[in-house]
Amino acid sequence: MTDQKDITLEGIIEASRGLIVSCQAYPGEPLRTPEVTARMCQAVVEGGAVAVRVQGATDIQAARQAVQVPVVGLIKYGHDGVYITPSVAHARACALAGASIVAIDATSRPRLGGTFADACRAIHEEFPGVAVMADCGSLDDALSAEEAGADLIGTTLAGYTPDRPKTDGPDFELIDAVCERIKKPIVVEGRIHTVAQLAEVWQRPIHAACVGTAITHPTSITRWFTEVVK
Repeated sequence: MTDQKDITLEGIIEASRGLIVSCQAYPGEPLRTPEVTARMCQAVVEGGAVAVRVQGATDIQAARQAVQVPVVGLIKYGHDGVYITPSVAHARACALAGASIVAIDATSRPRLGGTFADACRAIHEEFPGVAVMADCGSLDDALSAEEAGADLIGTTLAGYTPDRPKTDGPDFELIDAVCERIKKPIVVEGRIHTVAQLAEVWQRPIHAACVGTAITHPTSITRWFTEVVK
């Protein structure tokens, strides 16, 4: 990808239309290194991913150097409550590391520093050409995030907040409600574990779908199979 300043916001959003693949490993896991993340990003792009979703400043930097597609960057801080890019400072750090799109928790829960609207405004004012993706857990989250200026609305946190139960697969009820009410581009994310589920998701008027675990987390995939053996 060319220099960030040469990419328009509209261009970044359009380039992310299609299948986004999340390339993340958890701390302490064998694949948790920037080098492996970069290789994983290259592998999924070769398979047709139009963008990658990456966690942590060093992994964002590595992904940015490895692939020529938009990098959706986030920073996870903590384990409970709002931990996906939980402050304005974390949002800035993602953009500084080279994220084309900064993913930010857009729920109404207490945050570490500043509101979602504050983070959204900071990115737009300080990093022209960088988009903001709102990670939402409910329709109310999505509506508030759209009003706050989010460029992309994601269903990432459906089932991970008290607002909605955790479904076995994608939360189609929420997806349909968001598609009906939201005008900004919609990214469906969360528990898309099969090609059939992705095909069903893709029947909706969405901008992109993000798949992670089922493609890039071999530990979880192996557990799915070993559970059958047990």
